[in-house]
Amino acid sequence: MPYDESVAIVVLPAVGGGRLQDPALRRWLARSDLEQLGEPVELLARLLGELDLPCPEAGHGALRMWGQTGDRPTAWIAAADPIHLEPRLNHLCLHALDAERVPAIDLRPLFDHLQLTLGDDNGLGFARLGTCGYLRAERPFATADVPPYVVHQDMPNEYMPVGNNTARYRQLVSEIEMALHDHEVNRRRQDNGEQPVNCLWLWGGGVAPEQTTEAHPPLFCDDPLLIGHWMSKTSVVTNWPGDILSCANASPAGFVAVVPENDNPQLLERCLAELRNLLHSGRLRHLTLMFRDGIEARIRPAHRWRFWRRRSPLLD
Repeated sequence: MPYDESVAIVVLPAVGGGRLQDPALRRWLARSDLEQLGEPVELLARLLGELDLPCPEAGHGALRMWGQTGDRPTAWIAAADPIHLEPRLNHLCLHALDAERVPAIDLRPLFDHLQLTLGDDNGLGFARLGTCGYLRAERPFATADVPPYVVHQDMPNEYMPVGNNTARYRQLVSEIEMALHDHEVNRRRQDNGEQPVNCLWLWGGGVAPEQTTEAHPPLFCDDPLLIGHWMSKTSVVTNWPGDILSCANASPAGFVAVVPENDNPQLLERCLAELRNLLHSGRLRHLTLMFRDGIEARIRPAHRWRFWRRRSPLLD
């Protein structure tokens, strides 16, 4: 669906599994066009697909750094995110470790150690910005295309790069595993019952695109990758203000809003109630809701007359 005025696209916390308790909001969503994505999709691709805009094929790591720093990086950059690889009977299972699971106080010494043991002499540079990790390389190489949350609790081999230019990637991943294997941070994490950071997921390698001007709807978001992409298109981007109504007041003609990932039913219900009110009052004429568990809802004012739809198995 191309972006048009009076349309809002909103990324929201997970809604399935009975998370939504308010019966009126459940009925409202059940009357919409609801669907479940067949497999996890990276959020930038998901949003740009809905906007009918092209998604960059590479350089996601550099775009994310751009979004964090406000400056376009000029070197080849890959995102290098902490993961835990769990050996199972006949395969490995990848666990994505987000900022809540690996705070900066844990990530800092791990990246310092990687830079000391693997960086510089090999033309590599390991860096940490907040709770995001990055790898700079003088010689580009193939990396994975998707972030670790897409691979979470799945076999990583299915998402690793393939082809003739993957030897350096596989060698570097093995060296990272060996360097992190017995690090004191990981020993402490294991003693505390936490998953150790026994590898990094290298993805989105490339160079940031040149800045161009391309019409994108205003974005309200804290996600650095999305911010970086919007900045690369010279489009309006503002931090998430804390509520939907502020987004609508700042951009009456429509917007994209990304609610921070938070398994808080009260936050979910508050945002949904504000969106319902904006639609019923005529301030918005179409809503696309993208929930983080892969459920999507497309809602128009006329859907309120679907009285026969009172429940949805996707919400139960």
